[in-house]
Amino acid sequence: MVYPMLELTVKQRQYLKGLAHDLQPVVMIGNNGVTENVLKEIDNSLTAHELIKIRVLGDDRLAREAIIEDLCAAANASFVQHIGKLIVLYRASEKARIVLPKI
Repeated sequence: MVYPMLELTVKQRQYLKGLAHDLQPVVMIGNNGVTENVLKEIDNSLTAHELIKIRVLGDDRLAREAIIEDLCAAANASFVQHIGKLIVLYRASEKARIVLPKI
């Protein structure tokens, strides 16, 4: 089942940032950028964990911001946070492990 991309409230985003603090990046995007294999790995990781960190190699901030938009659209995920070279994404799954706070 595919869930629509969720628009997170400030409270929900803060909650997810707290949960993501101790996470290690599960996917690295290298010089080749966003490839099919990267998208498959992100999809699998989101299905398994709901909340993931992604490390983007490279120093171009504008390129990272473009990657965020591409990843959210391709993986149907919600953007949580972007700090330096780390991106945090969230996507609810059928077996919801994370219960988001209400508005």
